[in-house]
Amino acid sequence: MKTDIQPAYKDVTVACSCGNQFVTKSTMGKDNFHIEVCSQCHPFYTGKQKIVDTAGRVDKFNQKFGGFFKR
Repeated sequence: MKTDIQPAYKDVTVACSCGNQFVTKSTMGKDNFHIEVCSQCHPFYTGKQKIVDTAGRVDKFNQKFGGFFKR
């Protein structure tokens, strides 16, 4: 059996664009990692959904299919 073939498992600091930082473990070669979205700012976790509506497409969809699934 080969020895020392496993990568180094170390602490990595993750920094989000919202300012949140946390430490996790990884085999990544870097000590710092930057991400755009984390659990503190992602709409799924925060419950604050942002819809970018261009040219009223969401309203047009709701008018066309809004009553389709209502019982």
